[in-house]
Amino acid sequence: MDNKEKVIKAFKDSEEPLNATKVSELSGVEKKEVDKIMKDLKKDETIVSPKRCYWTLKK
Repeated sequence: MDNKEKVIKAFKDSEEPLNATKVSELSGVEKKEVDKIMKDLKKDETIVSPKRCYWTLKK
């Protein structure tokens, strides 16, 4: 499983929106890498922000 899949899995497994630090803790991926992956996920609209600095998978 690559880092992107780990990050997406962290979002899938979570009941609530997550910030990058929490995603890093849950996925075991370094925060700097999580920031890059989340930037790509935001760009292709895989994740959306229900509140500032917190993200969740698009339904």
